[in-house]
Amino acid sequence: MEAVVFDMDGVIFDTERLVLEGWAETGKKHGIEGTDAVCRQCLGTTYEVSRQIFLDHYGEDFPYETYKEEMRAYFYRAIEKEVPLKPGIREILEYLKKEGFRIGLASSTRREAVLSELDQDGLTGYFDVVIGGDLLKRSKPEPDIYLMACRELGVEPVQAYAIEDSYNGIRSAHAAGMHPIMVPDLMPPTEEMREKSVVICDNLQEAQKFIEKMRKNNEKQL
Repeated sequence: MEAVVFDMDGVIFDTERLVLEGWAETGKKHGIEGTDAVCRQCLGTTYEVSRQIFLDHYGEDFPYETYKEEMRAYFYRAIEKEVPLKPGIREILEYLKKEGFRIGLASSTRREAVLSELDQDGLTGYFDVVIGGDLLKRSKPEPDIYLMACRELGVEPVQAYAIEDSYNGIRSAHAAGMHPIMVPDLMPPTEEMREKSVVICDNLQEAQKFIEKMRKNNEKQL
């Protein structure tokens, strides 16, 4: 394997729970029920796809943009000083750099926001390529974002791992022909996820051990 491409929310940053909390607060304020279930359908998708999911559920007159801004205000208050990191992220990034892996990031979040969050925690320098969802027309679960990441990294998808937490992310990486590693965050693994993932790890420490093991096995075969 030559490269590892990470999702961001729920993999690098412990932020997906803050999005759910923000929508819960907004829903409580306006008497909107069921935001948790609807939000979970949006995990790993772009703004446009998430908007349509909300409109499909609540109706075309649902003021998504207005409520989204209220949720975002909650979110940014929560991360004002520091974006919470998932345990083990610095360690796995250090390991991958040391071992010469090319490292990419493929997030459905806008690239500008991705870079801002990476900068805030001093992680930008680890990544050779950063792809945001606003750079493509089709969102996860389509393979486009991972295909773009591999192309810019200069590797074939079959020579790259993708570390994901969401169903849509695993579907996207699998469709791209990569080797998906699922590290669940808010959504438990399903049978589909087990079929589409090369391994399911409880945390990033386990994901690092898996990559180390596979690398050593490959070296022995050479």
